[in-house]
Amino acid sequence: MRLKDFNPRNIRVEDQRGSGGGSRFPGGGGGKLGIVAIVVALAISYFTGIDVTQLLGGLQQAGEQTASTGSVQQAGTNAEESCNADALSRESCAALASLNETWEPLFTQAGVPFSQPKLVFYSQSGQSGCGAAQSAMGPFYCPSDRGIYIDTDFYREMEQRLGAGGDFARAYVMAHEYGHHVQALTGLADQVRRAQQRNPDAANQLQVRMELQADCYAGVWAAKNRNLIEPGDIEEGLNAAHQIGDDTLMRNAGRRPVEEAFTHGSSAQRKEWLRRGIETGNEDMCDTFSGMKQT
Repeated sequence: MRLKDFNPRNIRVEDQRGSGGGSRFPGGGGGKLGIVAIVVALAISYFTGIDVTQLLGGLQQAGEQTASTGSVQQAGTNAEESCNADALSRESCAALASLNETWEPLFTQAGVPFSQPKLVFYSQSGQSGCGAAQSAMGPFYCPSDRGIYIDTDFYREMEQRLGAGGDFARAYVMAHEYGHHVQALTGLADQVRRAQQRNPDAANQLQVRMELQADCYAGVWAAKNRNLIEPGDIEEGLNAAHQIGDDTLMRNAGRRPVEEAFTHGSSAQRKEWLRRGIETGNEDMCDTFSGMKQT
């Protein structure tokens, strides 16, 4: 994917890398996980939903958790330094800039207030407005501080261990997290959290619908930037969606897939909603909640 050049001054970036590791952050514990432990934790925690309140789209308790982000010691002095720390950092910043440029006009047209999310880089452990950030959690969005948190080492694990490599696959991850920001700005995230509290039996199903909608929003972003798409990109994204489906991850972990335990959706569902966003380029086609089973 040919992401355009960007002005670091136009995006919000924080850098917690090199700030002392886990001893500085509550619950950090040093974050010294071996490569196998990281992969297992990614498969079990990030994608299958164990301890979902601190993971991708973990909205049930995020608004209730409190943490002081002001105490974090930032290693990077500015966005330009942080974005240029390495190739993956720059790619992440470029994706963020593209996402901002794509979504802000849509909010303006709809008359809905827009604010940019911040991109927070951390290494092994860090702190978010939703509590401790750890590498094993993978990239996640924190609605409390409107931040997208990324340890870029995750992208290497995604390629080497999960079989989901490629620049568009990485962009899909960023765009998915940005989809959660869209849900926060529109108020949907709060509505879903309240619905989960009123009906705990439907909490898991609601969580899946949130994740699938974020996949669709990622596809909408890609569709609105077709001029940047290169041959093979769409296939990379769909492959990534397949590899991180709950059923595929459970099978790869030697477990029998159990739909009631899904928190992000099956491989087929994730591919379907990402594809729908790509094919329609219309955010209004991302209603994953219509026809939802009542429990």
